[in-house]
Amino acid sequence: MNPIEYVESVKERLSTDSIVISFDVIREFANLDEGFIRVRANLTNNDILDFSEFVKQANDLELVSYRYQWLEKNKKHIRRWDNALHYPKLKNFPHHIHDGETNEVTPGALTNIFAILDEIAKIIGE
Repeated sequence: MNPIEYVESVKERLSTDSIVISFDVIREFANLDEGFIRVRANLTNNDILDFSEFVKQANDLELVSYRYQWLEKNKKHIRRWDNALHYPKLKNFPHHIHDGETNEVTPGALTNIFAILDEIAKIIGE
């Protein structure tokens, strides 16, 4: 899969996922070398998922940077997954998770929008 195909597959998943009511692509670009997508999605429980992904074609497609921010409709943070370089002492750096309830930051793992949608669906019971 190249970056163009990846960005299209993200939009296809959002179009068909049972927990996504609607979504707006805020910004996107893709070519054979790299791709970027930023989206705000409205979920069936009235929550919002705001996310961005940047992919690059090397030998395989590589997810270079990501941020998935899950918010209640009143914009209260539920959880954020990202790989920003601001917690170098955490295990699995740079992957980490921000918990909106406790304000704790815990180690995470490389993920993508497909896994995040699956995880949110399990949590909200869809």
